[in-house]
Amino acid sequence: MEGGGGAHSSRTAEEVFRDFRGRRAGMIKALTTDVEKFYQLCDPEKENLCLYGLPNETWEVTLPAEEVPPELPEPALGINFARDGMEEKDWLALVAVHSDAWLLAVAFYFGARFGFDKESRRRLFNMINNLPTIFEVVTGTSKKQSKEKTSNSSSKNKPNSKMQTRPAESQTRASKMHSPKEDEDSGADEEEEEEEEDHENTLCGACGDNYGNDEFWICCDMCERWFHGKCVRITPARAEHIKQYKCPSCSNKRARV
Repeated sequence: MEGGGGAHSSRTAEEVFRDFRGRRAGMIKALTTDVEKFYQLCDPEKENLCLYGLPNETWEVTLPAEEVPPELPEPALGINFARDGMEEKDWLALVAVHSDAWLLAVAFYFGARFGFDKESRRRLFNMINNLPTIFEVVTGTSKKQSKEKTSNSSSKNKPNSKMQTRPAESQTRASKMHSPKEDEDSGADEEEEEEEEDHENTLCGACGDNYGNDEFWICCDMCERWFHGKCVRITPARAEHIKQYKCPSCSNKRARV
């Protein structure tokens, strides 16, 4: 299979983690922003198909490798057969779980292949564990309480809760919470710090990464998940003219109904 299990020169935990992160990003795209294309490719009438994440942050749906044994651990076989027998969200969640298992298998296959010691394996696992799983990204379960609190507080503090950049949000909160009394001012600062932490814990529904400083992000009015503008190809200027934003997943679901 071209690209799915090519030769790699990874030799350190950090290099294996970069490989893991690239494959993970590709699979998240397949199950979120590219979900319509992924859905169509998983035709139940075709043979056993697998979802592969590639190190360059792309993905492909194809037949399993012909080599016996394969160069890399193989992902779940026959994901297309379950497509029409389940609710779409449940099917995507099932594919996400198997994708998480495959990514871990590939990462620690490399760890064994390159002779990682106990410390290197622990370092690799810790780097992986700091990222949300694909299942958490696809289902929106990761940091659910933090995201709900973030969404509610943002709606109260912004005239347009759909979009914003973080510095503007901080300035808005600071100006609205300002008080001449020292004790009230201190309380406002503490609340501001808590909300900043909540936003830092919010994850992009497309790539699964945390929001960085000065990045534009937008909230889907249907599923209430937040996205990097660049991940869903929405600019601040374009967002100004959107009355109700629907992320790619929600738009595709409505199109198929």
